[in-house]
Amino acid sequence: MARAHRVAATVTIVTIAYILTFFGVFSVPLVDEKVAAQILPVLPWWLLVSFGAYSLVSIGWGLLTLRECPEAYNELMSEIAEAKNDLRSKGVTVD
Repeated sequence: MARAHRVAATVTIVTIAYILTFFGVFSVPLVDEKVAAQILPVLPWWLLVSFGAYSLVSIGWGLLTLRECPEAYNELMSEIAEAKNDLRSKGVTVD
């Protein structure tokens, strides 16, 4: 089974479990009903915000450690120089 299939299956199972818990078919163990009723409606937003924060941190970490990969840094700098030269040849001021 490919990784995408595993992820899709896991997301499907978790989504079904969440929906059944949200509509009261399942109960949340070790949590009071009033607390569960307050937490369950905001859980998807919390997961979305958490995923966004994780994405931003991973992008920031990648940018922070870019100079630790000299070949990637040199390739990126050569692509930037190439793009600047291309824009200059078309009459655009870059600097």
